[in-house]
Amino acid sequence: MNEDSKLYEDNNDQITLTLEDGSELVCDVIAIFPVDDKNYIALLPQGDDPDAEIFLYRFEEKGEDDIDLINIEDDDEFEAVSDAFDELLDNAEFDEMFED
Repeated sequence: MNEDSKLYEDNNDQITLTLEDGSELVCDVIAIFPVDDKNYIALLPQGDDPDAEIFLYRFEEKGEDDIDLINIEDDDEFEAVSDAFDELLDNAEFDEMFED
């Protein structure tokens, strides 16, 4: 796992997304990881929905506790970010197999 990558397993960090219809969606931060010198974040909506979709965003820190989430609109960028996130999860699962 890249030393700049962080997989969050305790789900203590949360972000509230404001959707297009004005409703809010509270999400747990699953991972923060770099791809091509940019930072990305993976978010999972809270709740019991086993089919919940993970949201991937590029993000920029704007201060100590302030970040901007940026939609990934380029297909190639989204594919690279998806692949990096999948690899991050695969590495975490591999590491878990050999713990203890």
